[in-house]
Amino acid sequence: MVRRLPPLNALRAFEAAARLGSFTAAAEELAVTPAAVSHQVKGLEDYLGLPLFERLPRGIRLTDAGRAYLPQLTFGFNHLARASAALAAGEARGVLTVSVLPSLLRRWLLPRLGDFRRRHPGVSLRFSMTSVYARFSEGEADIGLRYGSGEYAGLQAVRLLDEVVFPVASPSLTTGPQALRQWADMRRADLIHQFVTSVPDPWIQWRPWLLAHDLPEVDTEGGLAFDDASAAMQAAQDGLGVALGRGVLVADDVRSGRLVPLFDEVRRADFAYWVVGPRASFDLPKVAVFVDWLREMADTTPSADAIL
Repeated sequence: MVRRLPPLNALRAFEAAARLGSFTAAAEELAVTPAAVSHQVKGLEDYLGLPLFERLPRGIRLTDAGRAYLPQLTFGFNHLARASAALAAGEARGVLTVSVLPSLLRRWLLPRLGDFRRRHPGVSLRFSMTSVYARFSEGEADIGLRYGSGEYAGLQAVRLLDEVVFPVASPSLTTGPQALRQWADMRRADLIHQFVTSVPDPWIQWRPWLLAHDLPEVDTEGGLAFDDASAAMQAAQDGLGVALGRGVLVADDVRSGRLVPLFDEVRRADFAYWVVGPRASFDLPKVAVFVDWLREMADTTPSADAIL
């Protein structure tokens, strides 16, 4: 039986646009122009004989047919990528140096690394734990794992994990006569802050939250401050105050009851976690298998809805 398949480029264009929600974002991922993505998607719609997107004045929206088509294509492309990575794994050898945020390494990556080592014993991982961007041109790292906007001049960036932010505290602060039950109680709470050397996501700072709840008088300068999210979350577990937790980093603590989300409020973070590096690095077998594995782990990471 002869397989009749639409053009591969058209399928890639549709899958990326549908997954990312825009032709522009798909164009950035595929390294083409938005017009090229639009043209490819139109060609696929003509081939199939039905529309996959509604074209709106401001953006696009999947049709019922597009929503039904997307999961199958995403599964297929992921399967192809993993099959290719598995084939390349026979050549994946050597030392892979990864620049990574300490909090992401400790709270998300380390618990999963055993799986990678079992699959790819020929790759030796070296981690540089830092919140400062690696100087790839000087050989400081092959790739980096960063939290940011995805705009890294001269580098390729692969979106890994989206993020949400919400207030968290030790269960000890949610019981008794001084329990924190509503936003007004934050007037007497100790705040735990995070400060970073790169441009911060505004929602990991306390000021926007307090202003949104008419609490401008709360002192956002006092309290404990850390340049590492892991330390901030440990301080919150120890009952030293209220912190702003990122879902990816505190998921295990929330599930175990070590931390409790407060006030039933979650904000979608402006930033996400990215795999970043020179374009040439992504062609190396040792990098290709690691990035593919990272994306597989990201696909199996529960969303915030599953932990809250």
